Amino acid sequence: MSAIVIDGTAVAAEIREEVRRDSEAMVAAGMRSPRLDVVLANDDAGSASYVRSKERMAEKLGMRGTVHTPPLDSSTDDLVGLVQRLNDDDDVDAILVQLPLMPGVESARVTQAIAPLKDADGLHPYNFGLLTQGRPAVKPCTPAGCMELLRRYDVPVRGARAVVIGRSLLVGRSVAALLTNADATVTVCHSRTRDLPAVCREADILVAAIGRPHFVDATFVKPGAAVLDVGINRVDDRIVGDVDFESVAPVAGWLTPVPRGVGPMTVAMLMRNTVDLARARRGPELLPATA
Repeated sequence: MSAIVIDGTAVAAEIREEVRRDSEAMVAAGMRSPRLDVVLANDDAGSASYVRSKERMAEKLGMRGTVHTPPLDSSTDDLVGLVQRLNDDDDVDAILVQLPLMPGVESARVTQAIAPLKDADGLHPYNFGLLTQGRPAVKPCTPAGCMELLRRYDVPVRGARAVVIGRSLLVGRSVAALLTNADATVTVCHSRTRDLPAVCREADILVAAIGRPHFVDATFVKPGAAVLDVGINRVDDRIVGDVDFESVAPVAGWLTPVPRGVGPMTVAMLMRNTVDLARARRGPELLPATA
């Protein structure tokens, strides 16, 4: 057996094209194009590069947006005030606060100041609560990208046993909720899980999101399982995942590589969320162009 390699780059391109058509449909209906505003409040070169890539992509898809770069000595209250002004600006459809923020800033206060109906990343406590209730208004980008990969590669989810390694809000808990909503039976594992490889071998769908390079090898994988590697780890100037690809590929049924797997889906789903939030605010009667 050799795993089907899930091409996240190709799927992300499909989603971007769908978003572009939906954005054009809104403009054709007499509405303003969707607008995403990003708050970049750190001096991290990687964050700045990532935000620039989001800005360029939004422009290519016919959307608008502004990157706000407040002074690096801004306080928590300063950033909360900026977010609240964006909440009050009717022209802004979606807001993203790029993390991490400067040392000393209370990140939770800033991100929780985002109005839930403008929450581009889907991580506001209100939106996470709706997600766990099975009626999400907006889905967290990376977990939503995982679900799209499973759907577009026809991986059976309903009735499947799923194991998620990692319980972060950003990925682990959120993807577990999405899998539960899709009728999978889900186990969330963490550093205190006993006999982790044995638990993982029960999984038809295995999601690795722990930030430990090449941690998951063939001994963790049930033959034929779908393995989604959400890890992004820098090792010797290379980006590698949490899964040992060479070890797992002969055992798994489906497998995401790193890079070109889950990673490209995150920004694509951010664009998807922006259009969906804009439609909900401006024209809920509009059907997606892809429907």
